[in-house]
Amino acid sequence: MNHATHEITPPAVHWHRRHLLDLERLSAEEVTTLLDVADWLRVKTDGCRTKLSALAGRTSANLFFENSTRTRTSFSLAARRLGADTVEFSASVSSLSKGESFVDTARNIEAMNVDVVVVRHQTPGTPHLLAEQLECAVLNAGDGAHEHPTQGLLDILTIRQRRPSLQGLTVALVGDIAHSRTARSNIWGLKKLGAHVIVCGPSTLVSRRWEEVGVEVAHNLDEILPRCDVLNLLRIQFERQYTRPFPSVREYALLYAMNRRRMERAKDDILIMAPGPINRGVEITTDVADGPHSVILDQVTNGLAVRMAALWLVSHGENATRELLCQVC
Repeated sequence: MNHATHEITPPAVHWHRRHLLDLERLSAEEVTTLLDVADWLRVKTDGCRTKLSALAGRTSANLFFENSTRTRTSFSLAARRLGADTVEFSASVSSLSKGESFVDTARNIEAMNVDVVVVRHQTPGTPHLLAEQLECAVLNAGDGAHEHPTQGLLDILTIRQRRPSLQGLTVALVGDIAHSRTARSNIWGLKKLGAHVIVCGPSTLVSRRWEEVGVEVAHNLDEILPRCDVLNLLRIQFERQYTRPFPSVREYALLYAMNRRRMERAKDDILIMAPGPINRGVEITTDVADGPHSVILDQVTNGLAVRMAALWLVSHGENATRELLCQVC
């Protein structure tokens, strides 16, 4: 493991974007910059425990139109760890209930001198719409089944801390690929850094069309398991499904849950990941979720580091440099 606590040199910064909306359109260099800055900030804050003044005087607003525990809390803590003020927006008690439009709500919040808007919405493309309508930076915290860029980055950072390179690694995303924004962000980010990606699950949830972008498609976990360096076990998103994609949860667990029996057939150094919330006994059993190969809680900690990096980079946009990172931290 690479949990360094010594002083490290600030990373090179290759960033020229005002927003972070997805990983699909980022270059490998930009993805690497996000990961390097996250790792550096993690060290500078003693594992995301202490505060810096990097964003002192800035304000970040969390606009969440879907329920969230980890992501919302993580973005709030990340902003505070960098010295920023935070605004928490709740759709259920907002003027949206009085007929105000989504864009007007965001514009009014921006008019309170907000520097960054972090948005989660059930409709794909919502952050892109806000990026066109607002002057401040926009950060995508999940838009429908489209993308969840910081989740993809924290997953990749967790792998990178334990493997010298992603080049040539085999990473399997198992479960509800059809409805998973996490899967999409992982796919784009992992492929840009040279990993071989497999998507695996029931045929009703894993489309063959992923083969068109160089992703391996599989429907039998036991067949691909011996080749995998990393398994990322995705939750079945019943709330996004209109028809049942498999006969029963019990059958799904028999075919795709990572359990003790399957661990015996896996590589000795396999990494077990899950973006959460995890459903114990469905996609993963308790002994595996809490076992020595699991890095699930490390993913949560890395979420803080990645979101600190994202907030810092979009706050400075084209002005972000190694020298500026060193000065403010």
